[in-house]
Amino acid sequence: MPGGVAKALAIARANLTRFLRDRSNYFFVFLFPIGLILIFGLTFGGDEGVVIGVSAGREPLAQRFVTALEARPDVAVVRVDDQAELRERVERGGLTAGVVVPAGLAESLAAGEGPELTFLAGAAGGQYQVVVAAAVSDVAERLRAARFVADRAGLPLEEALARVDDAAARGPALRVAREWVGESSFGDDVQTFDVAAGSQLVLFVFLTGLTGAAPLIQSRQLGVSRRMLGSPTSPATIVVGEALGRYATALFQGVYIMAATRLLFGVEWGDLAAAVALLAVFAAVAAGAAMLVGSTFANDQAASGVSIMLGLGLAALGGAMVPLEIFGPTMRSVAKVVPHSWAVEGYAALLRHGGGLLDVLPHLGVLAAFAVVLFALAAWRFRARLLEG
Repeated sequence: MPGGVAKALAIARANLTRFLRDRSNYFFVFLFPIGLILIFGLTFGGDEGVVIGVSAGREPLAQRFVTALEARPDVAVVRVDDQAELRERVERGGLTAGVVVPAGLAESLAAGEGPELTFLAGAAGGQYQVVVAAAVSDVAERLRAARFVADRAGLPLEEALARVDDAAARGPALRVAREWVGESSFGDDVQTFDVAAGSQLVLFVFLTGLTGAAPLIQSRQLGVSRRMLGSPTSPATIVVGEALGRYATALFQGVYIMAATRLLFGVEWGDLAAAVALLAVFAAVAAGAAMLVGSTFANDQAASGVSIMLGLGLAALGGAMVPLEIFGPTMRSVAKVVPHSWAVEGYAALLRHGGGLLDVLPHLGVLAAFAVVLFALAAWRFRARLLEG
């Protein structure tokens, strides 16, 4: 291995070791990203699905409503006998929605009354009234038919209902095939953690990469860079070594998030080669930005403040905090000037739309251009700082 390459790798390894040994980084590198992905995933619905609580008596007619709800796809039904407890659990968000089936259904129907079911939901569960109404309407139709048969044939309601069930079982079944048309904003059959994983990876890879700006300044202030320059090490080798150190740090953050979300939340990153390629190029963008900030500022505290402001501001503008799909047309156009938006769109294509390497080639190209420009400016500024002493 040529001496210059070995020295550059040694400088990079020293930077990565210094980053990993700093315990103050543990929370923001290991815990904070996973916590945010968990919160965003639960906000978008989590993997628990729709859980509807039902308060109903044990009489056969009430059981029909419960069975109809249990037969709905993607809905879990939980029995809560106490109505006050059901209301409280819905209010606290423990249940998506609740349904109260009144007691004495058979007596009400025999008296010619129309029983009234109560639907309970907060702001997040109101949309599932349609699901409950669809299940209830199936039972209600049979009850109306049974009442008609009972009135005309002079039969007890239970016997009339049994005849309606028998007739329904012998009749032709109506089947409905579901077909998605058009393009969904978030993709079809999307797991909720998929929405957050890609955007949070972009946010934290860039933020972690930018944290490398302050140590770069500290190395100059402590004379480490000057001593390296005094050894038989060229300025170009030092520039490359420092850049590789920032790149390794950003890359480490991204690999950790990909592995942790796969193990903890089951996030499928789609085409793995394309996902890793996006990470590799975006980590280079983050490293280039860190080198530029660290070469521009003379004070590490000022550089830290600017890094945080840049990291959060660009993430918000580039769709790493709020999905780009809900941006207006003007803001989506503005977001194109930020590298984050290209990375976020690339991961959205892989995680939520089943894209592959060919689909993210434009994103890789644009991000590579960002990285080249940032590294060129950073190398020019850093070399000038080195020679200034």
